[in-house]
Amino acid sequence: MNPLPISVCMISGAEAHRIRRALTSVAGWAQEIIVVLNQDVSDGTDAVAAEFGAAVFREPWKGYIAQKNSAAAKASQPWLLGLDADEEVSAPLRDEIARALAAEARTPRYAAFSMPRCTWFAGRWIRHGDWYPDRKVRLWRRGQAYWAGVDPHDKLHVSGRVGRLRHDLLHYSMESLDHLLRKALLYSDVFVQQALTEGRTVCLADLWVRPLWRLVRGYVLRLGFLDGWQGCCVAWLDAFSTFLRYAKLRYALTQAHPEP
Repeated sequence: MNPLPISVCMISGAEAHRIRRALTSVAGWAQEIIVVLNQDVSDGTDAVAAEFGAAVFREPWKGYIAQKNSAAAKASQPWLLGLDADEEVSAPLRDEIARALAAEARTPRYAAFSMPRCTWFAGRWIRHGDWYPDRKVRLWRRGQAYWAGVDPHDKLHVSGRVGRLRHDLLHYSMESLDHLLRKALLYSDVFVQQALTEGRTVCLADLWVRPLWRLVRGYVLRLGFLDGWQGCCVAWLDAFSTFLRYAKLRYALTQAHPEP
C-alpha cells in the first residue's frame, strides 16, 4: 500500500512499554507520524517513536485536550488520525480507511469518520455491554475539527458530516483490575469537580437507581453476559463507578454544607 495522506497524531507520557504496538499498526501506510511527548519523560519512549520515523516534540503537560490540539496543529497532511499509545489500528480498519479516503478524493462527502473501538480486558475482547461499540471520531480533515470537552474526557468537535467506519480500532487500556479501579477513582474526582461547578445535587435515586440501571443495561439489555465472566466484571465495575461518582459528590456537598 502506498502511503496515505494521513498525519497520525499521538500524545504520550512514559509509554515505552506499549507504544510500539500503536506505531507498528500505522507505520508504512501513514504519510506522517507526530508524537507530542511529555517534557519530563525519560523511559525511552522518544527512542521507540524515532524507530518508526515519528517526529517527536517534547512539551510540558497541558492536559489531554490542549496536548492533542498541539499535536494536530503540527500535522501537514490533508487527513489526521488521532491514536493513543494503548491503541492499535487493525488491518481491516486500515484497509477501510484507505477505501474511504479514495472515495473522498473522488467525491468529498465527509469532514470526519467515526469507528468502533474494541477493548481487550482480562484475556478477552469485550464485544457487548456498555463497552462496545464505543464509537470514536478519530479521522478528520485538517482544519475541520478540534479537541474539546473536559479533561480527561476529550471529544472531537467536527464542522461537517461524520461518516461511519465498520471495522475496529483495538484498545489495550485495561492492564489489570487495579488499573481499572484507579481510573474509576480518577474519573470520579473529575466528575465531582465538574458537578460542583455546575451546581448539581444528589438524591437517593442517583445512589440507587443509576448504578442498578447501569448494571442491568450493560449486562442484560446490551448482552454483556455473552462476554463471559469478563462481561460480568465489566458490568459490575461500571455500576460501581457510577455509584462512586454520586457518593463522592454527595460527600463533597456534605462537607461544603454540613448539617447543624
